Amino acid sequence: MSLSDIALRLRDDLAAFEPGPPSAWVYDPLSYAWENHAAYLDRYGSRPKEVVLVGMNPGPWGMAQTGVPFGEVATVREWLDLNERIDRPTATHPKKPILGLRCTRSEVSGARLWGWARRTFETPAHFFDHYFVANYCPLMFLAESGRNLTPNLLAAGDRRILETACDRALRATVDFLDPRLVVGVGAWAESCARRSLADRPVAIGRILHPSPASPAANRGWAETASRQLAALNAPLPR
Repeated sequence: MSLSDIALRLRDDLAAFEPGPPSAWVYDPLSYAWENHAAYLDRYGSRPKEVVLVGMNPGPWGMAQTGVPFGEVATVREWLDLNERIDRPTATHPKKPILGLRCTRSEVSGARLWGWARRTFETPAHFFDHYFVANYCPLMFLAESGRNLTPNLLAAGDRRILETACDRALRATVDFLDPRLVVGVGAWAESCARRSLADRPVAIGRILHPSPASPAANRGWAETASRQLAALNAPLPR
């Protein structure tokens, strides 16, 4: 089973998922941005990897636009060199349009994470020799107002349905890539990894989430992430 097979199964598992309030809108980039997502998996998802970084779910100006985890548009286009077709969902909130690779907004979290990868490893080939970046959940949720909702804010019953599918996909991803270390980008992603991978022989850790909503992340996120990864014995250039 390839990473594309795993992603397609996850997409199918969640195709009929319609969470209730507070969620009012659901975007599925594995559908409308599938070609770019599949290109990311096929080009950079060779195995094995030493480390898998696991994010939470798509942000409105990152993966929701590009189909790539933490996929800040300029980085996806220029550094990762992914320029496949991205369609538009059938319905979008007026405050969160999907413009694909023509989007001019920059997602801070993605710019920080991929900017760190670029400065630290210089080339995608060098970075992906050791690492892979995935998201635990492939869906973006919006409130009626257009406010972004992280999956932990969904109703308990909806979270259970989501976690069943996403846990299975994360286990399959780790089985395929065979890393020695899985790192949650933020506390929630770490908790999901610990739950879903409890029976896998893999170390699990955490780095600070690069969100601008985090005061700690606004005080030198890249340096903090490098220190945390070094403490986890993750590979870093000397």
